Order: sequence, then C-alpha cells, then structure tokens
Amino acid sequence: MTATDRSLELITTAAQAAADKLAHDVIAYDVSDVLSITDAFLLASAPNDRQVRAIVDEIEERLLKELGAKPVRREGDRESRWILLDYVDIVVHVQHSEERVFYALERLWKDCPELELPADAKATRGKAKAHAELQAAEAADEPGGEWR
Repeated sequence: MTATDRSLELITTAAQAAADKLAHDVIAYDVSDVLSITDAFLLASAPNDRQVRAIVDEIEERLLKELGAKPVRREGDRESRWILLDYVDIVVHVQHSEERVFYALERLWKDCPELELPADAKATRGKAKAHAELQAAEAADEPGGEWR
C-alpha cells in the first residue's frame, strides 16, 4: 500500500508552508506500509519555540484554506517544543531543533520511502546544522566566549 493522492496533496502543501516559514530540514515519509493509522509523516524543525508555533500555524492555515483540511488533534502547544498535527491521512511533527536531534525520528522511519517534496522544502535540508554552526561561531566571538 502507498500513500493516497490526498495524503500526497496534504504533505506537499504542508511542506511548502513549513518552508515558507523558514523551517529546517523538512522531510516526509510514506509510512502506509508499516502503520495502519496514517499514510505519511512530515517532519520539520526550528531553532526556537516561537518559530515552531509560527510554522505550525502556517501549516494549519494553508491546509484549511487551500484543501479544506482541519487537524483532528493538535498536541504539544504548551511548551511549543514539539507540536503534532494529526490530519488522519498525515501526521505533521514540528520540533524544536534540540528535540529533533534527541528523538531522531528519521532513524525510526529511515526504512520507509521518502516522499517527493517541493523544491523550497528540499532546500531546507541542512539548515539546522548550518544554524547551529553559526550560533557557535557567534558565541565564540562574544566576550567571554570560547577562543579559537
């Protein structure tokens, strides 16, 4: 079994919305062969809680406006470190970069086929690493920072 056309449409729209809000490392997996509860997962991350919320809000708004889709469940709003949007056909995970590294959902789903995403979403790959390196460099340049 593979992800339905509706699932692919939802994933594509959600991935583009995430990319438009500067998400990092957007990736999607077809999990329909291993899970009976959903067809696909979309993973995205951001370096701070505020951006996590902005990405989630944009995904929700776009899916509702463009495809008439509402999540049946939204979890993780309180701390905004990991927000899950369940659309039944797809599940969207938007995580703070630290949670993304710690939980490493990609390792769990690496055997599942990766879904094709819009070019803007693909361009987000490696952004978390680049952001972390930039932060480290800026911290080293600050007074009292680590000297190289």
